[in-house]
Amino acid sequence: MITSNQITPGMTIRVDAAIYRVESSIKVTAAKGSTPFVKTKLRDLSNDEVIEKNFKLNQNVEEVFLEEHHLEFLYPEGKNYLFLDIDTLEKTLVPAHVLNAAIHYLKEGIQVKALFYSDTIFSVELPQFLELMIVKTEPKEEKGGASGSTKRAVLETGATIEVPLFVESGDIIKVDVHANGYIQRV
Repeated sequence: MITSNQITPGMTIRVDAAIYRVESSIKVTAAKGSTPFVKTKLRDLSNDEVIEKNFKLNQNVEEVFLEEHHLEFLYPEGKNYLFLDIDTLEKTLVPAHVLNAAIHYLKEGIQVKALFYSDTIFSVELPQFLELMIVKTEPKEEKGGASGSTKRAVLETGATIEVPLFVESGDIIKVDVHANGYIQRV
């Protein structure tokens, strides 16, 4: 247990049975005669919604610690995705809403970092760079000038990105999954 004046950005806390990551925290000393308080912005880890919450000074707050697990993607199963916990060799079902845009880059064998609290998974983080094969490229779109021209390509995972004109189907490319962009041909 911590007090509200110990809350700092990056912490994970429990408020009313929900788990939040602290985005910002500031001590507010209001006008003369009113009580100072701690104003926070909190990100709900279950739905990514940001809320503002005020705490009285020295109010008890429960800090929680998330466990980091390394998972390997196996296959989609219904509306969920099945992963293998590399350390415990247990299978873990991850709901699609937890994966968000990472779904577009999943293929068998990709390893991710996941954050758990108890048995609940709150986030999955892909490696920043992945090497993926292009299965289809679309014809070049005229965008005015020849320099910097690109075309759309569909990756083996189903994701669509812009690639240079010289990249063709069957090529393996390095992709920055955080920026959803082409890096280089491998």
